[in-house]
Amino acid sequence: MSILEVLRSDDTKSQETPQLVHHDPMIDVALPQYAPRKAIQFAMKRAFDIAASGATLLMLLPLFLTVAALIKLDSPGPVFFSQTRWGKDGKKIRVFKFRSMRTDLCDVTGVAQTVQNDPRVTRVGAVLRRTNIDELPQLLNVLKGDMSLVGPRCHAIGMLAAGIPYEELVPDYHRRHVVRPGLTGLAQMRGLRGPTDRPGKARARIACDLHYVENFSFWLDMRIIFGTIVSELKGGKGF
Repeated sequence: MSILEVLRSDDTKSQETPQLVHHDPMIDVALPQYAPRKAIQFAMKRAFDIAASGATLLMLLPLFLTVAALIKLDSPGPVFFSQTRWGKDGKKIRVFKFRSMRTDLCDVTGVAQTVQNDPRVTRVGAVLRRTNIDELPQLLNVLKGDMSLVGPRCHAIGMLAAGIPYEELVPDYHRRHVVRPGLTGLAQMRGLRGPTDRPGKARARIACDLHYVENFSFWLDMRIIFGTIVSELKGGKGF
């Protein structure tokens, strides 16, 4: 399935005969037919996730402690924010982030998307979101095995795009969950970030996710990681 096909029609479906699995009674996931050699690349991917996330967490420990202190000084509440999101095979996982919003205004479901100049965001939180530092605790999720460094963005349960559930907007939406969600991904590397206030924006991101799922390789992961680093050095786009 090409990206253009997903963008052109809400009802686009894969032409191959899917194999349906029921990891959750609410969803049917059509599995891509990976060649046997892909198993080696998935093993390389997991080994890299463990080594890179573990080493990065150790190196960033001073930054984590500094950010934690700034969050506590800036507003009352915990340092970390956790939320239930979609994981691999449609399983529900608990994802961690640095808290960037006021505790009395936080949306624990994640359904209410963040917008520019969002009154819920704290002063320190605005900096964390703009630089994407708020995402770094997800390295713990990567080390644990709930996430990967590269993969489709980890979505909250019941997430909306332009006020429409993703499952209705893109019929093949849950196909993106046959791999671990990622700290970064093809959509983020291509600059597809921010609120999905129009259906076209959401479809473009899911199209990138499905393209990644169907064309996965360890070397594609390396290209996405390199591209993400270049993008972040040029200036993050979060808010």
